[in-house]
Amino acid sequence: MAKRGGYPGGMMPGNMNNLMKQAQRMQKQMEETTAALEEKEYEATAGGGVVKVKINGKKEITEVHLDEEVVDKDDIEMLEDLIMAAVNEAIRMQEDDKNNQMGKITGGLGGGFPF
Repeated sequence: MAKRGGYPGGMMPGNMNNLMKQAQRMQKQMEETTAALEEKEYEATAGGGVVKVKINGKKEITEVHLDEEVVDKDDIEMLEDLIMAAVNEAIRMQEDDKNNQMGKITGGLGGGFPF
């Protein structure tokens, strides 16, 4: 039986170049998408809307709104819980959006990417 020539792993040089070009395009798309996501704003509410929190795509809080009815000096703990719930929901929304957008680019490849 004759020996087969070729490249380790069966990868031809042309295929490797194509793969590198695809990776570069994917990296550029990811950078553009990351920049666009950082500009977005996410709003979440808690307590039926009495607490509203907005964050940007960098997970920085940009606005907190409290209805007067939720400000009760005798129940600070409830207000703290509502604020935490709204902030956590806004962060979850941002994460879901980021994962969805990046998944479109990577085709669901998953881990190993720095985002």
